[in-house]
Amino acid sequence: MRQVFNFDPKYRVTMLTRGEWTRGNGTPHVLKGLIWFTDGSRMKKGTRAGVYGQSVGGRLRISLERYATVFQAEIYGILACAYEIQLYGRTEKYVNICSDSQAALKALQAARTSPLVQSAKRR
Repeated sequence: MRQVFNFDPKYRVTMLTRGEWTRGNGTPHVLKGLIWFTDGSRMKKGTRAGVYGQSVGGRLRISLERYATVFQAEIYGILACAYEIQLYGRTEKYVNICSDSQAALKALQAARTSPLVQSAKRR
């Protein structure tokens, strides 16, 4: 895959510590506005991405077949989440997409990345 450069992101990546997530009940207080969760996984049957919109009750399960990696599923889940948020047409100032993949979050922070990550950055 060819590399793509992004020097002007339209979002901010914030990585919270385990303590910030486990302190208190529910979602950390530092998150404001819409809250969405994404996850990627790989099983014998194939690789999947999942998206859940806590604020709107939206849920997606996406099959990526058996050749996709967990990293690709994590990034695809974030991209699908961004599309889903656009479909809802909500006007909140803050939208949070929570992922447990440090590798995916760091890829979204990087200036140089792959086309798949770049498409997730554009949303």
